[in-house]
Amino acid sequence: MTDQADSREPGQPRSRQNGFADAGTGLLTDHYELTMLRAALGSGAAHRRAVFEMFARHLPNGRRYGVVAGTGRLLDALEQFRFGEADLEFLERAKIADAPTLEFLRSYRFGGDIWGYAEGDCYFPGSPILVIDGIFAEAVILETLALSIYNHDCAIASAASRMVTAATGRPLVEMGSRRTHERSAIASARAAYIAGFTTTSNLRAGYEYGVPTSGTSAHAFTLVHDDEREAFKAQLAALGTGTTLLVDTFDVPAAVSHAVEVAGPTLGAIRIDSGDLAIVAREARAQLDALGAGKTRIILTGDLDEYSIAALAAEPVDGYGVGTSLVTGSGAPTAALVYKLVARADGQGELRPVAKRSVGKPSRGGRKWAVRQFDQAASAMRELITTFEPQGEPAGRHLLQPLVRRGEIVGREPLATARARHRAALTELPAHARQLSRGYPAIATVFAPDSD
Repeated sequence: MTDQADSREPGQPRSRQNGFADAGTGLLTDHYELTMLRAALGSGAAHRRAVFEMFARHLPNGRRYGVVAGTGRLLDALEQFRFGEADLEFLERAKIADAPTLEFLRSYRFGGDIWGYAEGDCYFPGSPILVIDGIFAEAVILETLALSIYNHDCAIASAASRMVTAATGRPLVEMGSRRTHERSAIASARAAYIAGFTTTSNLRAGYEYGVPTSGTSAHAFTLVHDDEREAFKAQLAALGTGTTLLVDTFDVPAAVSHAVEVAGPTLGAIRIDSGDLAIVAREARAQLDALGAGKTRIILTGDLDEYSIAALAAEPVDGYGVGTSLVTGSGAPTAALVYKLVARADGQGELRPVAKRSVGKPSRGGRKWAVRQFDQAASAMRELITTFEPQGEPAGRHLLQPLVRRGEIVGREPLATARARHRAALTELPAHARQLSRGYPAIATVFAPDSD
């Protein structure tokens, strides 16, 4: 739909550096996590087995489902979760860590197990998206790292999924890099691709994750030339007639005429970024057809979100570019996920449920398992959460997959797999899940009687 450049299989990462290079990710941690670590080392609780879970108490903005994203990024960050000498010197100088804490951090390696919902799957309130089982000292300091990655990526993927649904098969370009933090832009492109966006304008996302990239030109390119025809000629000379010409710098009808005059009827596409998009697209389509450019596509950009995309469904449009709304989660920039201790070993080493009971923010104790159950029409009807591992029954799709086993990462997969999984997960949900209007979660989360 726009000029694309990609040198390898979509979804195949080139680098797992995530921008952290050799610095490690240990200091992507809240101060209070090291406060707890320091005190737990003193009390002896640091080496007690503990199970933490990440889940959402609710879905934002009355949405029907959420989308799991960030799993691959967490695994990359966990692999680099180390405290170097410079980190330790800072913690000592700031009096955040005492000698025993520094010694623990110097040799930190997560040695436990992690399970999670597979990337691209859907989740609902109470879904145990991530389960971390290890000693308290190892698991507690992963809270901020896990939440910062998943809260961002799940929010972006959830918004992107709604936009893909609204587009009804028309391709979408992620183009929000100039509207967010430079590293968030890369993560946003990755999350949007999982949820069904076709390409991204962000070249780093293409380099690191293999997300296909595409791009056209800005109004500045037209303005730097002596006139619009010269700008179009220059772009066509560089990129060929399959390129996409931006036609709303001055006057759209005049620009469409110039574009077809210069490129001929085989012009790939035009992009419109302003005005009443529905009306302008309709008029441009009629003009292109009249000029013999019936196969030239029309791409719309300009502060689009899922609602404006849905409103354009009946118009002669071939694709969309989405920026600001995508990278801000379309009004829900966080997925409201939390990370809570749900079980710990007692004095005999037996795992016992623990739960927060505060008003308004309770949690459910016990290590959880999750199964998505279906009706006779193969439509999802509930998320069953239990504190015992299902053995064959209850029937349904078991949702928690092993990601880390005894400290070794076992859950990496190509981005294309997560993308395909999301398409499949959406087809499992009842039809009303894809409505854009406010509503309740598409399926109920049901906790087995002994899960309280």
